[in-house]
Amino acid sequence: MNFQQLRIIRETVRRRFNLTEVANALATSQSGVSKHIKDLEDELGVELFVRRGKRLLDLTEPGREIVGFVERILTDAGNIKRIADQLSKADEGQLTIATTHMQARYALPPIIAGFRRAFPNVHLVLHQSSPAEIVAMLQEGRADIGIATEAVASNPELVAFPYYSWRHAVITPKGHPLDRPGRLELADLAQYPIVTYHHGFTGRPAIDRAFEKADLKPDIVMEAIDADVIKAYVELGLGVGIIAAQAIDPLRDNGLAALPSAHLFEENTSHIALRRGRFLRGFAYRFIEACRPDLTESAIKKQFLPED
Repeated sequence: MNFQQLRIIRETVRRRFNLTEVANALATSQSGVSKHIKDLEDELGVELFVRRGKRLLDLTEPGREIVGFVERILTDAGNIKRIADQLSKADEGQLTIATTHMQARYALPPIIAGFRRAFPNVHLVLHQSSPAEIVAMLQEGRADIGIATEAVASNPELVAFPYYSWRHAVITPKGHPLDRPGRLELADLAQYPIVTYHHGFTGRPAIDRAFEKADLKPDIVMEAIDADVIKAYVELGLGVGIIAAQAIDPLRDNGLAALPSAHLFEENTSHIALRRGRFLRGFAYRFIEACRPDLTESAIKKQFLPED
């Protein structure tokens, strides 16, 4: 048994049993992947995969049990390297943050600026991704920290901590019929075309639930993942916009009206997520504390690291 065999087993599951993709991901040949799997099965005395001819279809029952151990062994092996780096280079290294556009654009700039001043020798990589991609990056060890509203809090392989809560806001061009005194209702919005977030991004499920609860079918004419794109098309008169309230800049968005609408949609919570059991460098904990000062290293480790 060797680490390459274990990496192949893990990657085979992640790539949904597509050995061509496994070989490409690990920079080896498909025949080499197949041989490593067969050698490990022969050594263990059990088949790890359900087969149809040469194709792998699923894990066997022994395979399901063993894959959990494979994940832990490879995670711990990675932790050994990170621990060594921590002891030899406490303030040097790389920190990879995977987050959505909203967080990258509106929540994180002051955090990142402060972190760069405090840790000038740490190479900070910021990946702007979808919530599903953020989960995958954390699971695969390609990101140290994930920050998003959707997906990260419901994944059992991750531990997620509330970061901050926020609400949606309704925007229109100035002078629009809805830009008037009085209480705005969902029925008012449903009379106009709507421009808002794509499914799975920036609290879109909360928007959908609000209309469903009111038994209204909104005319959503455009979906985007970026609030700046939504604002641009609203300003052009394409429709009424629903965006995260923090995306509104009164100085820059002076052609738009932000309507009082906190009562229309439920509150959303963005989370900071980590892969369970993954060792984090000290500067990663300092980044999290900069986001939420009460979320100290000791508080995180109580939930984050497995008990001995």
